[in-house]
Amino acid sequence: MMTAFIVMKKLCLLGATGSVGMNTIEVVRAYPDRFKIVAFSFYQNSQKGRALIELLKPKMVAVGTRTMALQLRSDYPAITFTYGVEGLSELAALEEVDTVVTAIMGSVGVVPTLTAIEAGKEIALANKETLVMAGELVMGLAKKKKVRIFPVDSEHSAIFQCLQGEDANKVSQLFITASGGSFRDYTRAELKNVTVTEALRHPNWSMGKKITIDSATMMNKGLEVIEAQWLFNVNYDNIKVVLHRESIVHSMVQFVDGTVKAQMGASDMREPIQYALGYPERMPIKNPKPFDLSAIGQLNFEKMDFKRFPLLQLAFETGKMGGTAPTAMNAANEVAVAAFLQEKISFLKIEELVSQAVYHEKTIKNPNLQTLLAVDEETRKRVSSWI
Repeated sequence: MMTAFIVMKKLCLLGATGSVGMNTIEVVRAYPDRFKIVAFSFYQNSQKGRALIELLKPKMVAVGTRTMALQLRSDYPAITFTYGVEGLSELAALEEVDTVVTAIMGSVGVVPTLTAIEAGKEIALANKETLVMAGELVMGLAKKKKVRIFPVDSEHSAIFQCLQGEDANKVSQLFITASGGSFRDYTRAELKNVTVTEALRHPNWSMGKKITIDSATMMNKGLEVIEAQWLFNVNYDNIKVVLHRESIVHSMVQFVDGTVKAQMGASDMREPIQYALGYPERMPIKNPKPFDLSAIGQLNFEKMDFKRFPLLQLAFETGKMGGTAPTAMNAANEVAVAAFLQEKISFLKIEELVSQAVYHEKTIKNPNLQTLLAVDEETRKRVSSWI
């Protein structure tokens, strides 16, 4: 009896030391005959980065600064080290790489993702900001290069899975579920004096600091709405966000006949990562988290309150505006969240700064990459000056 021939998929992992990056490494280590990380990046966590170098033995590594790259070169002469955004792009274009996992946070993901697509690499996309900032450019180039983009966010993976075997033209609505974040039971008045420590206590997920704050403001969900529009080509009026405290149903799709398909499971990022990397095959998850619906007992869904979460409303408005508006929104949010984490501004000030930035200047339609990057930089400087 002939055995199936297994093809080793070689990966470039951008953002190895973050939550998605570490979960990706778990998946790779669970299937060493299927996946190998030949290149990865980390920004400044040298201790964690060195441990991963020893573990993964990559060909190439990108780091945040030239100083760190030079130090690592002397310590690991057999490995090529590079740095900065240019370094990320070098990694993404490596000839032997099959799939680029974009697990870095923020707008820094845009250029290396475009570089990877230009080089014909598959994309496992966990960087929301790439499509928020440059959805038209990214999806257009992917179509031209016939590159597949597999969503890694649990919500977009859920929608992608629900669409398997379906006619995309028969989709009526997308339902993106939201946990509500750290302050889902707080009133607007109660948000005035919340602390960074309180904001970082997410009830369901273990994530990085920035994305946890975005979850509390609901900006994270707003970014996901814009990302979903680009990934699945659904009108904004047909994308709904539903408050779902348990984070069991990761998202749902309704079809024109009224049928609703939902994808559910434990809060485990390895599942969407593994699905993206192994597609179309479903592989057993190693050491699965417990999932027992009878123990869960019930699932709750609530209508989203836009007055309570104004940044979600702003994201819908900004997505419809298009052009450079989402870029300005994202840049302002990154600066404002960083300032909150440094305790320079209050929690509610985040909303004020982001909204102010979006409507500060006229939106430029159909921008090229240079225009998007310029607006990103200008918005960051402007919001920093306001702070």
